[in-house]
Amino acid sequence: MPLSTVSRRTFLAYSAILPWARNARAASSIPVGLELYSVRDELKRDLQGTVQAVAKMGYQGVEFYAPYFEWTESQTKEMRKLLDDLGVKCFSTHNDSSYFSTENLPKARDYNLILGSKYVVMASSQPKPGIDGWKAVADTLNSAAEQLAPAGLQPGYHNHQLEFTPAADLPMKARPIEIIAKNTKPTVMLQLDVGTCLEAGADPTAWIRANPGRIRSVHCKDWSPDASKGYKVLFGEGVADWKSIFAAAESVGGVEYYLVEQEGSRFSELDTAQKCLAEFRARHSV
Repeated sequence: MPLSTVSRRTFLAYSAILPWARNARAASSIPVGLELYSVRDELKRDLQGTVQAVAKMGYQGVEFYAPYFEWTESQTKEMRKLLDDLGVKCFSTHNDSSYFSTENLPKARDYNLILGSKYVVMASSQPKPGIDGWKAVADTLNSAAEQLAPAGLQPGYHNHQLEFTPAADLPMKARPIEIIAKNTKPTVMLQLDVGTCLEAGADPTAWIRANPGRIRSVHCKDWSPDASKGYKVLFGEGVADWKSIFAAAESVGGVEYYLVEQEGSRFSELDTAQKCLAEFRARHSV
């Protein structure tokens, strides 16, 4: 299509996600952070001390999850100072769908700006049944994109098993994640949770390649079909084909950062986070 026939708004929207196509990023330039849900019990005991411990391990960034929204503005500013002192970035936040309401989004925007975040990610949702329910989620994300853009922020959507499971109440038993991807603007990031994608029987590499430029963040969580292990395996111990996932994310997906995530393991939370980081680096450098 000639450029003259493309609206300025559409051109600018796509321009925001096209750098990946011009220059696929070198693996060494892509930072790795920790989704702090991985150390949730430690965070409850000692918020600042746990963030310090994560930084000491060598994580380059973090993703705060829902409880950050209950902080005071002063606490949020204190956390930003700590991150700056540690040389660690807040890449994004993991948010309840209710934070995207008319009443709550301004607070989420302001707290993300204080933290230095770029993406305000909706952590799954439970919409009304049928295609209209999932389209309503897409509408909410599109609206958030418009409201967050003046502040330099972007919304994202994080999948769980539900979004990758074919739904009987959708046309041709489509997967909800397909409805979201099709009905959201290119500026809405599709944050891929690898483990839940695998558990639903989907192929994370194929999904990345089907959505070029939109998989700007990947939750590196492994999964085992062994019911006694499931998500309790460490990174690299499950069935995820990380070599293929990394290759697709960096050549096509437009990944900007990786996030290690664990729901628990046979080790303590902090030991788990450290072991997963070591294995991530070993595999990602190959």
